[in-house]
Amino acid sequence: MPTTFKWTGKTPKGTIQQGELNAETREDVIASLRKQGIIPTIIAEKKASGLKLTGFGKRQKKITDRDIIIFTRQFASMYNAGIPIVQGLDIMTKQTENRSLREVVSQVKSDVESGTTLADAMKKHPRAFDDLYVNLVAAGEAGGVLDAVLQRLSVYIEKAMKLKKKVKGAMIYPAIVMFVAVMVVAMIMIFVIPVFSKIFGEMGVALPLPTRIIVGASNFLSGIGGLIIFLLIVAAIVGLIQYRKTANGKMTTDRLLLKLPILGDLLRKVSVARFSRTLGTLISSGVPILDGLEICAKSAGNKVVEKVVFEVKKDVASGKTVSEPMAKSEVFPPMVVQMISVGESTGSLDQMLQKIAEFYDDEVDNSVANLTTMLEPIMMVFLGTVIGFIVVSLYLPIFQLGKVVGGP
Repeated sequence: MPTTFKWTGKTPKGTIQQGELNAETREDVIASLRKQGIIPTIIAEKKASGLKLTGFGKRQKKITDRDIIIFTRQFASMYNAGIPIVQGLDIMTKQTENRSLREVVSQVKSDVESGTTLADAMKKHPRAFDDLYVNLVAAGEAGGVLDAVLQRLSVYIEKAMKLKKKVKGAMIYPAIVMFVAVMVVAMIMIFVIPVFSKIFGEMGVALPLPTRIIVGASNFLSGIGGLIIFLLIVAAIVGLIQYRKTANGKMTTDRLLLKLPILGDLLRKVSVARFSRTLGTLISSGVPILDGLEICAKSAGNKVVEKVVFEVKKDVASGKTVSEPMAKSEVFPPMVVQMISVGESTGSLDQMLQKIAEFYDDEVDNSVANLTTMLEPIMMVFLGTVIGFIVVSLYLPIFQLGKVVGGP
């Protein structure tokens, strides 16, 4: 039985049109609209209870970096083997595991069939193909080296994904250890100390100062004080998240992160590695330097680095070299500036950028290892000091009671 679909689409002139169409499936709606020269953007099944978005408008599974890597490698292999783009996309539509990516590839295939370039078709799906991906594909199509560009893209995305995992691991490990340490101390203060406090009260012995401090903190955390502290922590986290959503807040927090003693150095190395690999990949694929710098700025991940790269782009557009404005910034180390300067003077900037990226990948590995090695003893000292103080404070009244009992 035919179903009524509501659709929204674009004409070849870019005009937005809407309407309803009776068809058996969503694919029939797409085919009918394309015969009319309309490119569909949203197709929704109309029901009595409301609209159920399907296809373009449906919320689906997230497309991960791993999904894009697998798609890019397989598509590059098929294109390199002489399989036409449309046929290759059709094969990828059938064998891609991620349903969301499968639908995106299906839409890209339909657009390419209608005469759109592969890059323009991919540009409509930023959740799967970002600016870097689209620009590299466009350069590959223009230069007739799409297979090489796709292989380079898969390598780039894989290395970027590994770099991201390293940073997440460096952030998550200390956070988990600190959380466990705080929870252990909180459990002792809330559940264990009150039992000892009751025993000490029945003894009738005057408590020493350390014990009074521990018992007072326990009473505070067990009562309304614990709830107040919890609410304050939640409010601080929510406030920080909301503040980072503002342009000024993200710039301020990113600047502070870069100034942190150990973590700031790690984040700076990550930014340099990401910038070098991205710009090197773009230049070696034939993307103009100004376009490459703009993409690097947008994908920097840090507002301070983004601002510096935009300033570099502005100076390069006025006739300066890339290394000149970089030397003025505090983000890029002198060694990086010198290597980029040498790459520009020898005409091998893309190769030099790749070497910088590889060097800083190793630096990130070393920084993560050093951070982990340093944090373990710090956490042990913290836990040992806190728990040791609690244990000693609990035993002092017992020692004092022993003196009373063993007295005259």
